[in-house]
Amino acid sequence: MKTRDKKPAPKDDKLSKGNKAIPVKTSSKRKRVEDDHVHDHVTAKRTSRGGNAKTKTRRLGSSVLPKPQKPIPTAKKQERKVSETVNEAPRQPLDVFVFGEGSGGELGLGSKIVEGLPLTDVSKPRLNTLLSSADVGVVQIACGGMHAVALTKDNKILTWGVNDLGALGRNTNVPEEEDDELNPAESHPGPIDTSGLDPSIVWVQVVAGDNASFALTEDGRVYGWGTFRSDEGIIGFSDKARIQATPVLVPDLKDIRRLAMGTNHVLALDGKGKVFTWGAGDQSQLARRVVAGHAKSALRPASIGRLPLRGAKAVKIACGSYHSFAIDQEGRVHGWGLNNYAELAIADGAGEDGAAVLKPSLIHALENYNVVDIAGGEHHSLACTADGKLLTWGRMDGCQVGLRDEVFTEDNTIYDERGNPRILVDPTESPDLPFISLVAAGTDHSFAVTSKGKAYSWGFADSGRTGHDVEADVEIPTLINSKPVREKKLIFAGAGGSFSILASAAQDE
Repeated sequence: MKTRDKKPAPKDDKLSKGNKAIPVKTSSKRKRVEDDHVHDHVTAKRTSRGGNAKTKTRRLGSSVLPKPQKPIPTAKKQERKVSETVNEAPRQPLDVFVFGEGSGGELGLGSKIVEGLPLTDVSKPRLNTLLSSADVGVVQIACGGMHAVALTKDNKILTWGVNDLGALGRNTNVPEEEDDELNPAESHPGPIDTSGLDPSIVWVQVVAGDNASFALTEDGRVYGWGTFRSDEGIIGFSDKARIQATPVLVPDLKDIRRLAMGTNHVLALDGKGKVFTWGAGDQSQLARRVVAGHAKSALRPASIGRLPLRGAKAVKIACGSYHSFAIDQEGRVHGWGLNNYAELAIADGAGEDGAAVLKPSLIHALENYNVVDIAGGEHHSLACTADGKLLTWGRMDGCQVGLRDEVFTEDNTIYDERGNPRILVDPTESPDLPFISLVAAGTDHSFAVTSKGKAYSWGFADSGRTGHDVEADVEIPTLINSKPVREKKLIFAGAGGSFSILASAAQDE
């Protein structure tokens, strides 16, 4: 397992703001949980499996995908009632550029080295020819922890990456004698298994988490596959399936207009501005109480209720790993979920083990900004405003907030007992940047894309995930200026645990 070279403070270190000392546990390891042991969301970090590019990634021949406890029959197609079209599918084909670790096939570059180009630890953006705009025509992409999902112009959903718990929605078992560097079925983008679905379904959006994926249809319905995990291990996908290997309709949702997904939870926004949540709720990311021992009750979507301000309706939703956001029609931001590193820019509880905001709360620190886009990593967040400003806050020991040390003061920052800045509580503007129009976050690295289609990145940089061909953390937002994207106008940035994807509108053939 890879560990970060830059180690956080030891477990007995304390954070302080003013004269108050707050004990905070930390850890140097980024870990993907492979068993049902407790996952500490304060300390655990994700390390992509098989960090050595020369080490052959495991296949799913001997470690086969577990079957659902109660498989849903696929012989009879799931019937779909004809409904009103409320969503429009994207149509613009994209040129897709990938970079980062890729040891689980999450770069989608295939299983065989071509022209000496590595399949893992790709340090600069590389055009993915297996996702050719002419032949495949990807129109939308989502990055999960160690997998990715894409929607194509001909209404297919493609997946690639780690499929241990069904996140790819298709069978990826391969013969043991195959001699590829990576599992070819996982590392090649392939269509999900829709054999049990109505062929008339039109897809409009896909999202991805750590072990599950979901897709939205033109008539506002939601389908999904994979499973959810909690601190105690696998919860399940639904009350019928522990691991859902192929796509199935999510009940109780209609007129859905947008999806967002964190590590193990999902948000759905409907046409009336209501937000629904489901998945793991250990850190209050679902904005509802989940009774101990009854985690499966949270696998069914439920409304979060009204936003705290009278008349406020959500128009945009977003997730961090364990926290959630809703932007209302006035550009005000509401948040809930984990807040131990001030992920929600709320001072109360920041620095305390397991601190969380239980219900949707107006984020007062962002009230003076008209926020148009927002994203969350594992323990940090970022946003951009209507006037093009970039704001960051949260955990900072791996340069997650993209600011120089002189910005941090006792008024806006929590320090450890050694005097090192650890948590930026207040949303803080990044200086000297062009007009920022969209943002994205991985576990501990981030992206900001300008109105002219240029991408800046910063944060934890191991295995090339920032696109700068460096191993040291990238301290401040830095232009990605490598040849493949230099002349492109980028319109998408996405980030997973240790990989990233950029995309531009494809040139006319």
